[in-house]
Amino acid sequence: MASIKDIAKKAGVSISTVSYALNGSPKVTDETCARILAIAKELNYVPNAAARSLKKKESKIIGAFLPDFSGGFYGDLLQGMKGTLIQKGYDLVVCSGPQSHRLLAEKLFDGALILDHTFSDEQLLNFAELGHRLVVLDRELKHPNINHVLLDNKAGASLAMEYLIDLGHRKIYVVTGPEGSYDSKQRMAAVRQTVERSSDVECIEIPGDFNRTGGERAGKQIAAEFEGPVAVFCLNDEMAIGMYDYISETDLEMGKDIHIIGFDNIELSEYIRPRLATIGYSKKKWGSLASEQLIKIIEGKPVENERIYVTLVKAESVKPV
Repeated sequence: MASIKDIAKKAGVSISTVSYALNGSPKVTDETCARILAIAKELNYVPNAAARSLKKKESKIIGAFLPDFSGGFYGDLLQGMKGTLIQKGYDLVVCSGPQSHRLLAEKLFDGALILDHTFSDEQLLNFAELGHRLVVLDRELKHPNINHVLLDNKAGASLAMEYLIDLGHRKIYVVTGPEGSYDSKQRMAAVRQTVERSSDVECIEIPGDFNRTGGERAGKQIAAEFEGPVAVFCLNDEMAIGMYDYISETDLEMGKDIHIIGFDNIELSEYIRPRLATIGYSKKKWGSLASEQLIKIIEGKPVENERIYVTLVKAESVKPV
């Protein structure tokens, strides 16, 4: 790979002159600049992004850290992030997996959007202490370099449970999220609070994982225990759809034997039949707002922690009993 030294040697100029030309500095004449750029193109020169970032103290790149890319949840969230960042002159790099954490440590990004429970709180606070600017979407942390933009998980879970109870359901299965998930913990806290206020409600918790396979496993358990109509609150739509898949292979019917509500209102929820009742919110707005907050932190502007509000989406998968 060609270096600045190679360009300088072929152009017969100093390394600093090449650097000025590549960065569009007025210290180099138009003629010299054009010649240097032509040689750089001829040699297939590619700038070292990390070195430029260290020198200029900015990369104009934002990192988004996610636990995975599966399912129908992340597309709209990333579109919201990307749309806002591009308007502000930033590019977005999406990362997943513990090995990707070193990209943040190496300061390749001007800031990061975190929705990844594989980061510990201590890690993120240490990064913030070292000057990294972060917006977290999956936990609450106090630090001047950290802002959080969170879903109103408790309100959403309360809406879902109250909807089932108001329609007369008294035996309710709840399929949880993965252990360590902030969203799952918040939703389950609201579920338990709602059940405590209703002494005649039986609540049965089934461990889940936010994936369709988790919903399929829960569906198998519910079908095996079935004695009469029951309600189910899956803590996300992916698991609810997995349960649909399993129950469709049995004699049980959704919206008749099993009354189910999800959380997230992903696009597929509109098309399964009966239509899935769920908790909705704008994932694009969530991503966009998180990006706006991060840019404010980078620019040294004051920010307040934000919350994304949710709504109940009623549908045919839940009926009165």
